[in-house]
Parts: sequence; structure tokens; C-alpha cells
Amino acid sequence: MTDLTNAPTGAAPRRFGSLLEESPRTKRRNAAEKRFRIYGMCAVGVGLIFLAALLFAIVRNGIPAFTQTYMTVQVELLAEKLDKNGNRDIDDIKKVSTFGYNPLIDTALEKAVAQAGIETEITRGKDLRDMLSSGAAAQIRDVVIANPELIGSVQDFTVLTSSRVDGYMKGRVDRESLARDPNLSPAHLDIVDGLVANGAIDRVFNLAFITGADASESRPEQAGMGVAILGSFFMMLVVLVLSLPIGVAASIYLEEFAPQNAFTDFIEVNISNLAAVPSIVFGILGLAVFIQFAHLPQSAPIVGGLTLTLMTLPTIVISTRASLKSVPPSIRDAALGVGASKMQSVFHHVLPLAMPGILTGTIIGLAQALGETAPLLLIGMVGYIATNYPEGVASGFLDPNSAMPAQIFEWAKRADPAYYERAWGGIIILLVFLLTMNLIAILLRRRFERRW
Repeated sequence: MTDLTNAPTGAAPRRFGSLLEESPRTKRRNAAEKRFRIYGMCAVGVGLIFLAALLFAIVRNGIPAFTQTYMTVQVELLAEKLDKNGNRDIDDIKKVSTFGYNPLIDTALEKAVAQAGIETEITRGKDLRDMLSSGAAAQIRDVVIANPELIGSVQDFTVLTSSRVDGYMKGRVDRESLARDPNLSPAHLDIVDGLVANGAIDRVFNLAFITGADASESRPEQAGMGVAILGSFFMMLVVLVLSLPIGVAASIYLEEFAPQNAFTDFIEVNISNLAAVPSIVFGILGLAVFIQFAHLPQSAPIVGGLTLTLMTLPTIVISTRASLKSVPPSIRDAALGVGASKMQSVFHHVLPLAMPGILTGTIIGLAQALGETAPLLLIGMVGYIATNYPEGVASGFLDPNSAMPAQIFEWAKRADPAYYERAWGGIIILLVFLLTMNLIAILLRRRFERRW
């Protein structure tokens, strides 16, 4: 036996060092590992910076859409203007159009400016009315029709201001920009400042932006997301009802029952390929099959739901198959060993254990479909202005409507800057829905997760 401690002093040094001292090769390897960790931390930091910048831009540009500027005016509802016969017949009252209410609004604005003690070169009520939304007369008319007994009295009405006045209150519009704007003048802003100091104009939370309907390009202050939210709800209902059972059933067959041959391999490859197909291709397919061939109504949520179902199915199939594969084979073998049939082992043992992954994949697929815009472009859901709520469940599926991403796209391409602001606000609402769906997926996964 050789004693290594008594090795000759002139022996060459060992190449790999010792346990107590790092060799040059080990030092280089550790240094490379440290550099890689630094690179990874830098990459994560850069990603977080971009994410923070994106969220900051969305919040900064979108939050103003959730507030709106209103003006409170005292309008005298003259009976000789609104009910000439004096019999309070609702049919006669409805015959008075919004043009009949404009002189009443003009008089109210002149009195409001005079009571506030504002000195201005704008004295005509018709010119003062430029500070209000073009839908102010219709708003007062609707109140009078609903309450005919108000005719002959003086009532306080809180009406929307124009988009320019609202932009001035939010800092989006200044006096220099109004010098080139035919809709409003800097003199109007002097009146606005006086009415703000008098308490007649105020900026408050705008619930109508969440619950209201879209408006024409001339009335951005009245535009809301409510009808588009309902259109997205009906679309997601169609996607859920069709994609979940079809996708799960196809996954169970391919993973548990289908023989391994060239035909099933061909199906599996094409499912993976369909998951990578651009979404606009599914829009073309939906246009050709559901509208041009099946003659379903254009811009209807049912068409959008069917199109998004085709796009979501590959995602659900892939995630469901991955969940079924994650169940250990011993679970199947144990069930078969105690006398269970193949179907019993799958539905009584494998499927419950794979349920968390199935639900997570389904909700993520639905969230992806909720944010898609390209397929909706081709089936006409962008060109339709969602101004009315559906009258029932059937009309909710079959009547023309819009969806949240399509509504955001429509607002973003309109000329008025107020619509651009609302597009950012719509993005916030859409992100809230997407985050809620992802949170539900996490909770369901934890709720149904089982350990083995």
C-alpha cells in the first residue's frame, strides 16, 4: 500500500485542485454561473420595467375615462312649448322633438351665466349651448316624457357637457388648441371657469362609461362599454358551452381510447398546428362558413362565439391531454386491477385527478378568446355601433352587437381625442376581466388539486 502523504516534493501539481482549494477551471465555471444569474436578473428587471411602463401608460391614459364633466342647469319647462293643448296627453308631449327643448336650454344657460356674474362676449343661448353635449336636449326630453307632471315647473337637470369642455376639465384641451377648433372658443372656457367656481359644473365618477352604450362620433361624452360587455358575455357563453365538452371529449378519446396509428398521429399533428394558426385565419373561416354559407346574422354574438370556439378548441385539447398525461399510470393500473372497466378507470379516477389542469386550460383559452379582435373584424362586429341593449336572451345571441376588444378598436380609430381616452379606459375594463378569469383559474386549480 502506498502512502500518498509521502509523495515526492517534486511531483507535478494535480490538475483539478483539492477539496479545500478551487482549481482555475472551477473558478471559471463558478464565475460563468454568477454571470448567468446576473444576466437572468437583468432580463427579469428589464421585463418588469417594460411591464410597469405599460401599466402606467394604461392607467394614466385610461383613468380619466371613468370620470365625466356635468353641468347643472335650471330649466323652466314651459307648458306652452311642451304641452300646447294643456291636457298632459303623452302622445302630444312625445310630438315635441329635441329641437323644441333647445330654446328652454338656451334660456337656462343665459340665466346661469348671469347669476354667476360672468362677463363674456357670448350672450346668445344658442352659442352657450356649445358647452353642452348634443344629447342634452334628448336627456331632458326623456325625463319629461317619463314624468309629464313636471311640465310648468322649474327643474334642476344635470346634463353632460361637450367633449371639449370635458377635455378642458381633464387637462386634455387647452386654450391654444381651441383657437383652431370651430366647436368651442377660448371665451367659452372663461365661462366654464366661472361656472366651476359657482358649482354649476363638476367632474364626477362616470358609471355610464361601464354600463352605457356606444354613441356616434359627434357624441363621445355619451359613449360607454355596457352593450359591448354584454356582447362579449354572450360570445363567451357560446364558446364555453361548445368548446369545453367537445375539447374534453376529444382529448379523452385521443389520450385514453384511440389506437396509436398513422391516423391518430395525423390528427395530433394537425391539432398542434391549429393552435399556432393566426387568429385572423379563423375569422376568414367564420366569415365563409357561418355567414356566407350558413347565412347566420352578421355581427351577431353567436357568429363570434362559433368563430372563437374554433380558435379555442386546439388550446383546450392540448391542455386537457397534458393534464391526462400527468396522472400516473399506476392510477389506471390499480383501477383496472380491482375490476374496473376502462371507462370507469378514466371517468372515476383519471378525470377527477386531471380536473384542475382541464379547468385551468379552459379558462385560459376563454381569456385568450375574450381578448381577440382579428376574428371579429372579419365577421362585422367592428363596423356595428352598439347603441342598444338586446331585448332578450335570443336577441342577445342573434342581434348585431359588438364586443369589448372590437369596441376598443373602433374607438381608437375615431378622430375625436375623447374616444382615444375611452379606448384606454376600455383596455382597463378588458384587463380587469382577463385578470379575474386568470384568478378564477388559479382558485379552481387549488380547489380541485389532489396529491398522490
